[in-house]
This record gives sequence, C-alpha cells and structure tokens, in this order.
Amino acid sequence: MTARDPAEDFSGRAVAVAGLGVSGVSAARVLAGLGAEVTVVDGGDAEAQRARAGELEAEGIAVRLGDGDTLPPGTDLVVTSPGWKPDSPLFAAAAAADVPVWGDVELAWRLRRGPGRHGAPWLAVTGTNGKTTTVRMLAAVLAAAGLRTAAVGNIGTPLLDVVLSDEPYDVLAVELSSYQLHWAPGVRAHSAAVLNLAPDHLDWHGSMEAYAADKGRIYEGNEVACVYNAADPATEDLVRKADVVEGCRAVGFTLGSPRPSEFGVVDGILVDRAFVADRQRNAQELAEVSDVTPAAPHNIANALAAAALARAWGVPPGAVRDGLRSFRPEAHRIEHVAEVGGVSYVDDSKATNTHAAQASLASYDSIVWIAGGLAKGATFDDLVAGAADRLRAAVLIGADRALVADALARHAPDVPVVDLERTDTGAMAAAVEEAARLARPGDTVLMAPACASMDMFTNYNRRGEAFAEAVRALPSGGTADG
Repeated sequence: MTARDPAEDFSGRAVAVAGLGVSGVSAARVLAGLGAEVTVVDGGDAEAQRARAGELEAEGIAVRLGDGDTLPPGTDLVVTSPGWKPDSPLFAAAAAADVPVWGDVELAWRLRRGPGRHGAPWLAVTGTNGKTTTVRMLAAVLAAAGLRTAAVGNIGTPLLDVVLSDEPYDVLAVELSSYQLHWAPGVRAHSAAVLNLAPDHLDWHGSMEAYAADKGRIYEGNEVACVYNAADPATEDLVRKADVVEGCRAVGFTLGSPRPSEFGVVDGILVDRAFVADRQRNAQELAEVSDVTPAAPHNIANALAAAALARAWGVPPGAVRDGLRSFRPEAHRIEHVAEVGGVSYVDDSKATNTHAAQASLASYDSIVWIAGGLAKGATFDDLVAGAADRLRAAVLIGADRALVADALARHAPDVPVVDLERTDTGAMAAAVEEAARLARPGDTVLMAPACASMDMFTNYNRRGEAFAEAVRALPSGGTADG
C-alpha cells in the first residue's frame, strides 16, 4: 500500500474500525466526517452494541455485529480500539493483505496537523502506575505557567476530540497506555516519561518483554527529554534503546539527592539539576514536598516526573510550585476518608495491581490492610514480604483472596488475618467492620486491594465508594473529610 501524507484527505478510503466502544465510535464518526467509507466491526451483538450500531447506521456508517474476525472486502486501513489484542484474527487478516493497523491515538497524531489545525506538541506519560496523576499534575503546572493545555488520552478525554477541536492549544499533557502505544507507531512526543515498569496486562501483550517494548515506544522521536525513573533501571534501559532526535537528553528523577541531569529531593525541597545553567554545580529549587498532595513517596515521584516534563517545555520554577500546590488527586487514589477513634481510613481502590499496592503500603507505618479481588495472574509474595513489618492485621475479600492469604502465611505469619468468605458487594461493609475491630489508635486502615474489582464491583470507583460508605457508617468517633 502506498504511504500517504499524515494530513491526507481520507475521502473515499475504505476504513474498518474495530470496536464499538467510546474510542471506536469516536474514530468512526471522525473518519466518516472526513469522507472515508467506514465499516465498524464488533464481535458482540448485545443490546448495548445494537443501540450504538443503530446510531451510527443512522449517520450512514456501516456496522457489522457478531463478527470481529473478518476483514471487510476492499479495506485499506484498520483503526482499532486499544483493547483489541494483537493476536486477533482481524489483524492477522490485515497483515496478510498488507493493510496497516492504527489505534485512535495514531489517527489523532496523523490528523493533528491537517488543514486549519494547530498541531500542539505532546508531553507524554506512561508507566504501570501513576499515569493519570502525573498527567493531571503536569496539566496543572502548564496551566499555572499561563499555557493553553489539557490533560488528554487514556485519562478519559479522547485525543481525537481534542486535536480536531477549534481550541488552539499550546501543548498537551497526554496519558498513553501500553495498549495505545502498541497501535501508535508514528507518535513522536516533544518529551516523554516512563514512570515505572512492573508486570501488568501480560495476557494482552504476551510477555513482560513485549509489554516493556510497547511502553518504550513513547520515547521514539523525542525532541528534548526522555524522563525515566532512576530507581527503576528498566525505564532507563528503554531510554537507551530509543531512537531520538539528536540532542535529546535522558533526564532521571529520584526521591533522593539528584545527580546532574536529574530531578530529586534535598532537605524537603524538590529540585532540578537538569534544566539549569551549570547542572554539575547548581540546582534549581522548584517546590516543597509539602506542596504535593498527598505527600506519599510514590506521589512525590509523580510530581518530579511532571516537573521534569514541564521544565523540558521551558516552564519557570514558580509555575511548577503553583501548579503542584493547586493540584488535588482524583478520588480513590490514597484518599483520606475519615478519622474514627484515632484510626485513619484511606481509600486506594485504584491500587488494582501489586505495584500500585506496594507504593500505597509504603506510605504508612502501621496498617490494617483490606485486600483481595481479581488477581489477574499476579503473585503476592514480594508485596507481602516488603510490607510485613508495617502490617498490624489484614482483612481479605474477593475471588482470589486465598492467593493473598497464602503469601501472608509465608511471609507475615504473625499478622492476624480475617478471611471473609464472600464476594457480594456487602462484603466491603463487613471488611470495614472487621478492620475497625482490629485497628488501634495511630493505625491506618488501608483499602489497597492489589487486585481488580470486577468480581464484586462494576469498577474500582464503585469499590472505593463502598469502602467510604462503610467507613462513614461506623459509630462516630472522629472527623470525616466528606
């Protein structure tokens, strides 16, 4: 197939869109609006799919339900939703026909410089955990510098909607998942960060090596800075492998004292030793640790990564401080719910894997831990071994709680464990009651499940809400945060 200009006219192109989710519907409408002959394919045929299909068909877009495996005849481009696995038969058929496959992010990248569009550069973020928080921090810092910006991508605002809007953005803060990066071979960010790497979504990628390689795509073609985690050598290794613009620099971040070309912490101050006149001898103060909410270690790391990307864009130090001060995390991310009887109750339902739970557990000294759910193939030995001296007790819920119980028995045998043999939504109230019984003044009851939520709840948001509701139902003895 002949290569086309990124800002090409799609008029008359036969495009198959894989998936009837939010991104698929958005892509189908955008492509149809550009004159493409669009066929949406989806393996499902439930009521929700039929309803979406009816809306698209009313707009003149063809939809084929119940068959997501067959390439429509004449297709010369496939645009896929990020959740579709790389080994799907549709993509094998596309490869056999020499038809390219793009994700919606790739499509957005190629359309961003079309006629009448502004093509705002991207500051991009990926990693196993912390992406959304870091991108929102970055957007807050950019806005504090007076820049027209938005937090977009995997964070919930479709990139296609932003790049095709009339708003002339200066720069975008872009969250990219490993799924999205897999299908975005042409994206070239101004600067990018990989926050951390830990096993996740291996059923989709096939191996840790493939997962890491897809994360590493974010560094390809970077112009100014590849930001990496100095405490995670795997992220620095991805920088070494990347093909970047000449002069692009590797910039690390660390919770300790930074070396030249790093961001770090000195005496409670976030400092920059990368974007200063003499980084061998000088450091620029940016903000205080107390300016970051919450000031947990992993969130300080997120703030340093956001600061590094902002400074790569040229943001002044004062804007970094002001942006971090104004930022507040989204719900269910180490969210203090209440203090009851001298015990703090913290909702970190977003900790859906062991890496996220590890960061959460490291933030408190004496913990009654509520854990369990869908393990997604994870093991818990390293997590429990690393947190054993912080655990006062554990309350286990969910389908795969036995895996957590086994790890506790091996690595924290003296920690009292309550195993709730139920997976109904009411189990959360019982778990909070048991945790309250076990906790003592000065303890933190931490709901950081290290597992996905779908065995008991619609999503991690609903799980967090159930935890907060149960905490607020406890006999009064403290001050709730609301």
